[in-house]
Amino acid sequence: MNLKEKKYLLLDLDGVCYGKHNNYSLERVFGQVSKRMTQFISEKLKIDKDKAKELQTNYFYKYNTSLRGLMVHNGISPDEFLSYVHEIDLSFMKEDKIMRNELKQLDMEKFIFTNGSAEHAANILTHLGVYDLFGRDKVFDIKDAGYVPKPEAETFDLMVKKFGINPKETIYIEDIAKNLSIGHERGCTTVWLINDEHFGKMDADKDFISHKIENLSLFLKEIRLLKSN
Repeated sequence: MNLKEKKYLLLDLDGVCYGKHNNYSLERVFGQVSKRMTQFISEKLKIDKDKAKELQTNYFYKYNTSLRGLMVHNGISPDEFLSYVHEIDLSFMKEDKIMRNELKQLDMEKFIFTNGSAEHAANILTHLGVYDLFGRDKVFDIKDAGYVPKPEAETFDLMVKKFGINPKETIYIEDIAKNLSIGHERGCTTVWLINDEHFGKMDADKDFISHKIENLSLFLKEIRLLKSN
């Protein structure tokens, strides 16, 4: 099945809905989140910030989210953690009218699949001017996943069940290449939005990636034009 016949669009949030392609570096958002994570871990575990940052990083690489490691090893409340770390300033982020136009015109059902919280997704997508095209029902967040992050198979399957989509009719876009592995396994057309982050480009050379792109809106336009022919 080629791109023009696909029915569903599945988007990661951070690094996909915003990024270099619409002039918002991931660091500008996630830098704030990361600092708040370090602060939270330091205060909760009563350790200095250097040790907190080291723990945060180690858990991220081992468990795919720092939160998962904190839950497994330190009994941290996920809701308290998520509420704290996502309290960030997005006043710099403006509406992306080009992306909105492409999303709105694209004849596909559209969904968000994130390791963040639904509240964070709503905040980001509202600032980008596209949240109304999704809404809470079309966001699968870390709470929906039982706090088990991508790319775990059980999480992907829960997402498919919630949205009622067929992976074989789905285009799945991520900025973290390795997260696409389970999507490919389940039959999605997988798309990696290229980035230079070490964690993001790990496994970017693997054959579970169908397409590599540099600009989300241009890719959506390409699909839209294919569908119109």
